[in-house]
Amino acid sequence: MKYSFVIPCYGSERTIEDVVIELIKEIEKEQLEKYEIILVNDCSPDHVWDVIQSLATKFHFVHGVNLSRNFGQHAALLAGYGRCSGDIVISLDDDGQAPIDELYKLLEELNNDKDVVYAYYEEIKQNMFRRFGTMIATQMSKILLGAPDDFKGSSFYVAKKFVVDEMLRYDNAYPYLLGLVLRTTRRIGYVKTTHRKRVDGSSGYSFRKLFALWLNGFTAFSVKPLEIGAWLGIFFAAVGFIGVILTFINKIVHPQVIAGWSSLVSVILIIGGIILLMLGLIGEYIGRIYICINKAPQFVIREETVMLRNEGEDRDENC
Repeated sequence: MKYSFVIPCYGSERTIEDVVIELIKEIEKEQLEKYEIILVNDCSPDHVWDVIQSLATKFHFVHGVNLSRNFGQHAALLAGYGRCSGDIVISLDDDGQAPIDELYKLLEELNNDKDVVYAYYEEIKQNMFRRFGTMIATQMSKILLGAPDDFKGSSFYVAKKFVVDEMLRYDNAYPYLLGLVLRTTRRIGYVKTTHRKRVDGSSGYSFRKLFALWLNGFTAFSVKPLEIGAWLGIFFAAVGFIGVILTFINKIVHPQVIAGWSSLVSVILIIGGIILLMLGLIGEYIGRIYICINKAPQFVIREETVMLRNEGEDRDENC
């Protein structure tokens, strides 16, 4: 059995080599005979591509992929998945926070009739903004994407090759990996692990990038936001109808009462805001459909390192 490790790289010039070295040591400890490591540079502003090229020169099982611009973590992972040849695919981050020494737990759980196994953390070693973003993404996945109620995910997970192959069939410009997993299988496992502190730098996710990722999730894999808009329309129509009846009755009972302009303006602003929000959401759906029809790419590969593949794949060069 062969194992493929995929690591998207962004701003990790000073950490990626340590991650790869630790990963190789863990692979050796677990005695995984056949493996490959795919490092995808998501157009990082530092010199991480130079480090990747150096690692690919040093280790024959390391393959580097350099994207032409920043396409985002999920697109970078798909670019790496397209270069995988293993039976099991393992995804992890480049910042050293993934507990590589607990990889065996995920692999053991995968053997318990699971197709995908996620690591989850009781204590997330990230700032409050990133923890909030993770919480929103998890709740969105449950409400809009139909994720299991006990879903506990992270960017450190293992998957069987058929799941990855199915994910690669998605060729639209807005990938969201959890949505691709959920439409492929429901045999998902979870393993509690320890989240490490970040060794260097900070998260590459700004609020804008997090918001764009959330949009990818619920516009590419769910129409529930449009359904929510329809129910809001029904609700406010019913409230308005009841309000008209109450106003008519109140005018008959109390003819001296003067109509309240402030309340009327407030209602108009609320309803108008909801209408504009739903129009914007519909426009987002239509715009993404237009971009997908025009075949906008998920990613563009500028260059790759040469990877030597041998049937025997002896490990005499491994560390």
